[in-house]
Amino acid sequence: MLFDLEMIKKVYQRMPERVNAARELVGRPLTLSEKILYSHLWDTKPNEVYKRGVSYVDFAPDRVAMQDATAQMALLQFMQAGKKKVAVPSTVHCDHLIQARIGADKDLQESLNKNNEVFNFLSSVSNKYGIGFWKPGAGIIHQVVLENYAFPGGMMIGTDSHTVNAGGLGMIAIGVGGADAVDVMADMAWELKFPKLIGVKLTGKLNGWVSPKDVILKVAGILTVKGGTGAILEYFGEGAKNLSATGKGTICNMGAEIGATTSTFGYDDSMDRYLRATDRNEVADEANKIKEYLTGDAEVYANPSDYFDQLIEIDLSTLQPYINGPFTPDLATIVGDLKSVAVKNEWPLDVEWALIGSCTNSSYEDLSRAASIANQALAKGLEIKSFLGINPGSEQVRFTAERDGLLKSFEDLKATIFTNACGPCIGQWAREGAEDQPKNTIIHSFNRNFSKRADGNPNTHAFVASPEMVMAVAMSGKLGFNPITDTLTNKNGEQIKLDPPTGWELPPNGFDVDDNGYQEPAKDGSGIQILVNKDSQRLQLLDPFSPWNGENVEGAMLLIKAKGKCTTDHISMAGPWLRYRGHLDNISNNMLIGAVNYFNEKSNSIKNQIDGKYEEVPAVARAYKAAGIPSIVVGDHNYGEGSSREHAAMEPRHLGVLAVIVKSFARIHETNLKKQGMLGLTFENESDYDKIQENDSFNFIDLKSFAPGKALHIEAIHSDGSKHVIALNHTYNEQQIGWFRAGSALNLIKEQNKNS
Repeated sequence: MLFDLEMIKKVYQRMPERVNAARELVGRPLTLSEKILYSHLWDTKPNEVYKRGVSYVDFAPDRVAMQDATAQMALLQFMQAGKKKVAVPSTVHCDHLIQARIGADKDLQESLNKNNEVFNFLSSVSNKYGIGFWKPGAGIIHQVVLENYAFPGGMMIGTDSHTVNAGGLGMIAIGVGGADAVDVMADMAWELKFPKLIGVKLTGKLNGWVSPKDVILKVAGILTVKGGTGAILEYFGEGAKNLSATGKGTICNMGAEIGATTSTFGYDDSMDRYLRATDRNEVADEANKIKEYLTGDAEVYANPSDYFDQLIEIDLSTLQPYINGPFTPDLATIVGDLKSVAVKNEWPLDVEWALIGSCTNSSYEDLSRAASIANQALAKGLEIKSFLGINPGSEQVRFTAERDGLLKSFEDLKATIFTNACGPCIGQWAREGAEDQPKNTIIHSFNRNFSKRADGNPNTHAFVASPEMVMAVAMSGKLGFNPITDTLTNKNGEQIKLDPPTGWELPPNGFDVDDNGYQEPAKDGSGIQILVNKDSQRLQLLDPFSPWNGENVEGAMLLIKAKGKCTTDHISMAGPWLRYRGHLDNISNNMLIGAVNYFNEKSNSIKNQIDGKYEEVPAVARAYKAAGIPSIVVGDHNYGEGSSREHAAMEPRHLGVLAVIVKSFARIHETNLKKQGMLGLTFENESDYDKIQENDSFNFIDLKSFAPGKALHIEAIHSDGSKHVIALNHTYNEQQIGWFRAGSALNLIKEQNKNS
């Protein structure tokens, strides 16, 4: 038994009392999201009505999950917290550091050879502090969590933005930075602004070529990449009950692409079936005892516009399949319209690679539906036109899929079966020829398709679709192929029309696995020594950041004014840089190298105001830091969109950036900046972004009076000596201002644990 049944029982025992108290307090029926939030308050019983989108609230999550790339920095921070053991059930999952190149066995061995130092570090730290450890090859963190740990009505945080996948089992699961994880593991309250609520009412039933992925592809088109910011999406209705648990997980997973805090579904029979299929009968039994508390109140779903801040309605019976992209996951196009749109935009129509997997779509159900298309192709004499790659979600899924012949169907079409890991979805793909940067098209069942995301090539046009649609497009090799209306030519010259996909919600013969890859931690880890070689290029023990000296700051230099989209991939790239995620100084050499400089429209080329030369961003930042000059970064809307990686905040902090000033932030990145003791500020007047000049320096004229709800002001000094004052808003509360004063949230935790 991997899950903590006693912890789950405690959650369920207290939930009715807390939900009833919250319902009485707010004086109305409650949504599912509110029930979970109010039952996980740090101060136990609810005694205050929180204002959505305004109130900062302390919560007590039930568990923590970390993937290997982010776990390194999270655990390096936790080691400074002064704790002997994690306070809540926690796990580490090794899924990011495995590069897809040849195939599962060889790629896994290559990763073990290259990353052994990091894996050993994570294993030993986990063993010492009571953390469950999932070895390389065990599977993708979010699929493993869904199979083993997620439970209806629970709250968890994870150091990956797609932690939200656990909403498929009715959790409030939220992606965070490593410093947030440290708070929870160190038995501290975890702070979150009480989210707004977006209701998504689903009616009807999916049919034909339409899949759960198409629900979120449509929602992404409606809300865009920032439309869900600061909100929880709660799905409900008869249509929701008609979806499988893994299908629900897919929808929740990609909610990260619209900026949502998280997404969730109410407990229903599909979740009961999934829990029992994954050997969690006891959890299902306990959930059934309080099931009315594990979904929204009936009055809420009967009159949703009265209870949600925004309402979206989708009829699954009339929903059409979508393919989203390129370069952004919210550019939604109905499959039947894609050819004309692609021709108009001059997107390459030949699809070179088709990829199925990632944490979004790598369940048994996903593989079985895609395999049904593969089986049709084999039976009807069709030849695949694109290269095909498959990433199973977990060793349990892979083992079961191999047993049931699903993988053979793909292999008979010459597919490459990659390791049970993230692979191409996060840029861990050694794609042959990508270094030459040819203009090309790929299609995948992943969640993100930002420029350079999959293979490092800025000219790769990546499109997002369901696994079955990816499979169909792979058979044709053409972006504009519509399996609903179009035919394919087989080996005999016959015109073949593919039948709609079929599949299994759960394996007919049950799940099976020989070795799931789990390492249980030692009961007493006090004698375990964690050794980090001081000359290591992969791992580096952390030095605390310096506290603020309490004075206004003068003479800060502009480091970069970023133009347009600036995601965490632009701020701290993944791919080959993943190897340095445990070494802050080394990985800081990728800081903002993907951001576009407003003044020359080049990446990684900015002016060093000390000598007037154009250099790489990290080099200029290091020059300013060496000279004792603080610097600032200026950005556009939704700055920090994408992955939860806190390196995008820690690197600027390490290299002397004092403040990031933008038009608007993505939620996780703004929090990460605060946690690391930086200033995350927004222009009161967005037009002031246009006034920032390349040679500007800045004086923070009222930092000494930094206070909640009170704007800060900086004086921008231009090269001609002229000046103007810019008003800057912020969302810091008193506690967060304390993080800034102390130099970081971790500095405060250490001080508190020292005195406790």
